[in-house]
Amino acid sequence: MARGAKAAAPSPTAGGTPPEPEYVQLLTPAGERVAQSTGADGVTYSVDFTDEEIRDLYRDLVIVRKLDTEATALQRQGELGIWASLLGQEAAQVGSGHALRAQDMVFPTYREHGVLYVRGIDPLKPLALFRGVNYGGWDPIAERFNLYTIVIGAQTLHATGYAMGVAKDGKIGGDDGEAVIAYFGDGASAQGDVNESFVWASVFNAPVVFFCQNNQFAISEPTDRQTRVPLYRRASGYGFPGVRVDGNDVLACYAVTRAALDNARHGNGPTLIEAYTYRMGAHTTSDDPTRYRISSEVEAWQAKDPIDRVRAYLTRQGTGADFFAEVDAEAARRAVDLRERLLALPDPQPSQMFENVYPHGSAEVDAQREGFVAYSASFEGGH
Repeated sequence: MARGAKAAAPSPTAGGTPPEPEYVQLLTPAGERVAQSTGADGVTYSVDFTDEEIRDLYRDLVIVRKLDTEATALQRQGELGIWASLLGQEAAQVGSGHALRAQDMVFPTYREHGVLYVRGIDPLKPLALFRGVNYGGWDPIAERFNLYTIVIGAQTLHATGYAMGVAKDGKIGGDDGEAVIAYFGDGASAQGDVNESFVWASVFNAPVVFFCQNNQFAISEPTDRQTRVPLYRRASGYGFPGVRVDGNDVLACYAVTRAALDNARHGNGPTLIEAYTYRMGAHTTSDDPTRYRISSEVEAWQAKDPIDRVRAYLTRQGTGADFFAEVDAEAARRAVDLRERLLALPDPQPSQMFENVYPHGSAEVDAQREGFVAYSASFEGGH
């Protein structure tokens, strides 16, 4: 591909989506590096990663996928109530996650397991949430990562309000400034909360990046049921830039996200990133994607797999089989460790649901707890 060229667009989906516009791409599905790529925002993007740094990215991609696969298996075995897989979206999450600086704040959905892993949070914690033994288990401020948000699109308002506070506190304007990122899906882009957050972020020039993982389906509805124009173009109607990136390209996702975050931290306001990717699996473990999409579409996207293209590049650069085997073995060890630690988690007592309702306690809640405990104790083995 010529220097400065844009990447070829993905093929239409079976749902009748028209040909997609070009996007930022720095690593092709065949594993070929692209020196630089210009986005719809007019910015030219590039990265100067060494092969060793790309090997580190590959390691993260493989481990994140393996842990996600293990979580799906745990749910199928009755150990989790539900699980929202990120299969196919690893590059969007690992790339954007590495683009964050230590001081930045993340507002996720319920699927950002890869970003959480990159931020150094124990992957057991979201599994404990979906097992129902706690409410998430991490300190959002200490980890710079908000708790998972189940209400579709609500986290974009949380992120915008937080970012407005960052600006009012004067924590922007330089390289050490803070930026905020909000993750959401293509389906959430149709929610009122998301569009309201765009208005507020634009008007108040909030230092926030809206990162939309367009995985082609809002549960069972294809993107063409959500919008008549490419999602990234919506940003122009609110007065800030939008850019589409190849969501299966970890290098491009890093480059675009880092630029948008740095732009925000310097006081230049919000950006909308549309990471054009594909959800390889089900929306959640309660979904059956075979009811609304055909296997040939999935197979076409498998040829764009985010992990395979990095492996192809590294192989071309001389990385040997021993490295890939070592990464696979490490991922397998981590998956076994995750399973063992999950199964060892103690089940909470039912009466714990009355705790942490009010910060300073409540006589009414205390009375309810006492009544519940007495009622439970009336059964053999009750708590």
